[in-house]
Amino acid sequence: MEKDSIFKIIYRFFDLIVLTYIVFDFGYSIHEEYHTPKFIGLVLITIALFAFNIFKYFYYKSKGRKKVAFVNSIIIGALLLISLVISIINIDSHYLDVLRKIRPILEAGLIFYFIIRLMILVRYVYEVYYNPAIVFVGSFFAIIILGSFLLMLPNATTNGISFTDALFTSTSAVCVTGLIVLDTAVDFTTVGQTIIISLIQIGGLGILTFTSFFAFFFRGSSSFKEGLNVRDFIAQDTLKDVLKTALNVVVFTLSVEIIGAIFIYTSIYENPEIEDKLFFSVFHSISAFCNAGFSTMSNGLSEFHLQFNYYMQWVLIIMIVFGGLGYNIVFNFYQLIKTNVLEFFDRSRIHKQVSIMTLNSKIVIYTTGLLLVGGFCFLSFSEMNNSLLLHDTVFGKITTTAFNTVTPRTAGFNTMDFSTFTVPTLLFIIFLMWIGASPASTGGGIKTSTFALATLNIFSIARGKSRIQLFGRRISSESTSRAFAILCISLIVIGFAIIGLLIFEPKGTDLLTVVFECFSAYSTVGLSLGLTPNLTEPSKYIIIGTMFIGRIGMLNLMIGMLRQINHQFYEYPKENILIN
Repeated sequence: MEKDSIFKIIYRFFDLIVLTYIVFDFGYSIHEEYHTPKFIGLVLITIALFAFNIFKYFYYKSKGRKKVAFVNSIIIGALLLISLVISIINIDSHYLDVLRKIRPILEAGLIFYFIIRLMILVRYVYEVYYNPAIVFVGSFFAIIILGSFLLMLPNATTNGISFTDALFTSTSAVCVTGLIVLDTAVDFTTVGQTIIISLIQIGGLGILTFTSFFAFFFRGSSSFKEGLNVRDFIAQDTLKDVLKTALNVVVFTLSVEIIGAIFIYTSIYENPEIEDKLFFSVFHSISAFCNAGFSTMSNGLSEFHLQFNYYMQWVLIIMIVFGGLGYNIVFNFYQLIKTNVLEFFDRSRIHKQVSIMTLNSKIVIYTTGLLLVGGFCFLSFSEMNNSLLLHDTVFGKITTTAFNTVTPRTAGFNTMDFSTFTVPTLLFIIFLMWIGASPASTGGGIKTSTFALATLNIFSIARGKSRIQLFGRRISSESTSRAFAILCISLIVIGFAIIGLLIFEPKGTDLLTVVFECFSAYSTVGLSLGLTPNLTEPSKYIIIGTMFIGRIGMLNLMIGMLRQINHQFYEYPKENILIN
């Protein structure tokens, strides 16, 4: 026990050293004469970590700890070996030049090591404290605060940043919103933009999903409490294979983002206006799939050299739709295709009578399809003699209409100035923003299934039915009640946000602009009519709170904070209340 305590102290010492080095290396600029000691310190820290993990591997007895130490040793050892090969190849060069070449490799190793340690810390937190809703909300809050301090590092911005603006940007990134008070292209350096896209990736997937991914990757299993926490985030009904699902979510996300980045790169590789094309492609791929809407261009995709790049816009449309559908629907659809293909090539297989597509998947797909088709038709009609006149070809008009139908459903990219749209178009876009994406996706809003259940319930009541029946299934009353609770809470939160902005913004501020801003913030869309950069200090905090509540869901927060009532084995007399 005493030796274990000493190991924990050494662990924390290394964690502190690694964190300090990473922060000062990326966050601060130092004088040229201190570069040599910094590079040498990087090599010594890496060697010390390698030796420590080798010692842990032989010291620990449990398989889980030995596996973590082994993987750490392999990764750090491989980085040291690569660095040694590079040093031998460049043996005739000045030692400082050699250190500069191996620096990125060793830095990547330190960052990866620290991420693993952070995931272990998060696992420890929700193993000792079990409340899925509070852990879920707390993980987002912790990442937002951490992101705020990282964005305040001197090397993250070109001219410095206030805490309020850093908190706003971090919240917008983690909540995958896209509203910005500073120009991402101008006011943030490459380091700052990297921090932003990292926050978007973590916010889109959720820290709990990442934690479970590392747990499954290193140990192949997890605790019961961990399964309960992750199940709530990825919307699994049971604990069966919940950690495997989390692993599939991370692998699927990274795979789609890599493929998307490749297609984006092919669409802009001849564009002379974009300097770092690889970073641009990766940034926009992650931003699109996570439905974040951040861009490294000052005017977003409405820049002249991107506004008519229809190929890239279709790539982004596909990625936004994939990210907004939700992992359950994508995996369910994959299972359907897989089963049909296997049955087609193997006639001896027994066809299952039970439908592979779940009722949830059917509702989401039908609702999403209806919104896309309906939105396309409405925008084609309302913008026919307005914004669509900028595009000469029919294909250009179709692409622009399709893009502006998809992006309000929490993506937030813009290929034109939304303030030029007609009022009917803006009102319809507000409606699309409010509905948002689908459950267990990277998008926000009240969700397609919530809107569908609320609509179906209205028709059921009008027909005198006491329950909703669809596709041969009866929808539970709990789902209907939850849908109406989410719907009402969203309108209440947005309403208070609108009132707050009208109080703190200058007199004469356009009401439609304020309403648009608040719906965009709550639904984590990121579209704006130009109000965000000019918000007053109190208004910024209102939007911050609105984005946070919109991402985590007010109902989740209330469930976590309010005491759960035990099942009651009695009922009070029933009495009807006059309504309408």
